[in-house]
Amino acid sequence: MSVTLDHVSRMVDGVPTIRDVSLTLERGTLSVLLGPTLAGKTSIMRLLAGLDKPTQGKVLVDGKDVTGFDVRKRSVAMVYQQFINYPSLSVYENIASPLRVQGKPKAEIESRVRDAAKLLKLEPYLNRTPLQLSGGQQQRTAIARALVKGADLVLLDEPLANLDYKLREELRTELPRIFEASGAIFVYATTEPSEALLLGGRTVCLWEGEVLQVGDTSKVYRHPDTLRVAEVFSDPPLNVVGIEKKNGFVQYAGGALAPDSGLYSKLGDGAYRVGFRAHQLEVASGIADRHAFSAEVTVTEITGSESFVHLKRDASNWVAVLQGVHDFPPGHVLDAVLDPNNLFVFDGRDRLVAAPPAM
Repeated sequence: MSVTLDHVSRMVDGVPTIRDVSLTLERGTLSVLLGPTLAGKTSIMRLLAGLDKPTQGKVLVDGKDVTGFDVRKRSVAMVYQQFINYPSLSVYENIASPLRVQGKPKAEIESRVRDAAKLLKLEPYLNRTPLQLSGGQQQRTAIARALVKGADLVLLDEPLANLDYKLREELRTELPRIFEASGAIFVYATTEPSEALLLGGRTVCLWEGEVLQVGDTSKVYRHPDTLRVAEVFSDPPLNVVGIEKKNGFVQYAGGALAPDSGLYSKLGDGAYRVGFRAHQLEVASGIADRHAFSAEVTVTEITGSESFVHLKRDASNWVAVLQGVHDFPPGHVLDAVLDPNNLFVFDGRDRLVAAPPAM
């Protein structure tokens, strides 16, 4: 089975929510819709499900035009950010409910509910009601109900967003195994780059209703086509500085003149913007390096295993992530150092022209 959005656009009250999106999803694949709030993730899911109709373009299933077909005529299941269960029914009956609607035999219902419960580690809770469960267990129940339905297309719209950190991490590690075992088409929406990287599969990078880039998740992360893709796929936010390359040297905006070593040596003369993620920025004191900048600490966030150091340099705000505990006080001055071999370079149209080699 395949599902295709063919040059789909959608307007709501005169405002475009989806802009000329073309996308094909194949059986047995996981596609992650990655983008900030209002990027169009939920809008695309609703079009795939048949809950909304595109203003322009077509929705195809195995090449057949199903645009406008009622959602009840499609083999689709959806799990929302706000987990939805029937409060008066047991976990068993919540999971079994779509099978009972389909009129499945009792023995088949028993087998499929037990299999789904085992997959999602819900076997000890089958006789409980949702209100007797934790948030993570309730969301597992909603996912189990979607899986047991046997839908060809399973849509998960930020399903872990309302769970606490521990539960999110637990489910994130389990979901790839669940996806692989199901064999359906999975589409997973998230605002978090780390979640996309953990889930793997294929990433569809979105911004204001447009598809910016589609590809294997690791490839999109390591080789963003544009500055905007790099910004969407960076958390903490991407650090950016302007440069001018001329006569074998690089002049940083507000910084020193440095030799065009590393990736800079591949550039022609002209103006560029350099992007670098938090882990690509080194900070220390008293570093004698012409690729270094003096920056002032504004905030240090300590997570335990890592420290996020927020820096102010002229009008720019940068973030560096350091291993271990580093308690720099506000106002402390550090040297922020760039490695010319480990950064992204974008041309005047914000297209990627140089990137670190794949590891």
